[in-house]
Amino acid sequence: MTDILVRVIDAYIFRQTEDGLKFLLMKRAETKIYEHLWQGVAGKIEAGETAPEAAIRELKEETGFDPIRMFVADHVSKFYESFGDRMNLVPVFGIEVDRKNITISEEHCEFKWVNFETAKDTLVWKGQKEGITAVNDMQISNDDRIKWSQINLNSIGTKPIK
Repeated sequence: MTDILVRVIDAYIFRQTEDGLKFLLMKRAETKIYEHLWQGVAGKIEAGETAPEAAIRELKEETGFDPIRMFVADHVSKFYESFGDRMNLVPVFGIEVDRKNITISEEHCEFKWVNFETAKDTLVWKGQKEGITAVNDMQISNDDRIKWSQINLNSIGTKPIK
């Protein structure tokens, strides 16, 4: 029987600018699987870690940023891996930061801040496009989804970065 796992997270990082929201995209290094794929922050949930804790840890490891605001997106990505015969459910987060200067990790070779349309056109996987769309829609909407989905950053216990 196929297992269903929640073992990775996706997070779409954005900042407010005079020209509207800008999203951070990073290109995977050629030494990594899916080399040269553009993505947001993504990574595995470590043992004993919650999905929001993993998102914050990955944010810090991959960018050097601390979040100023974070919410659960109105979307869960999913994909099947033939290796291991498993279905993956991927929680998606929106994370706001307050600066543009990134400390890029060795996992990535390039980054750019772009508007939503460019970000959506640059991302390859359907789950990525749906995830960033959910984050953008929630950010620009006038409804209460953000309020209901907001994560209290003071209540999240994160592990120190390695």
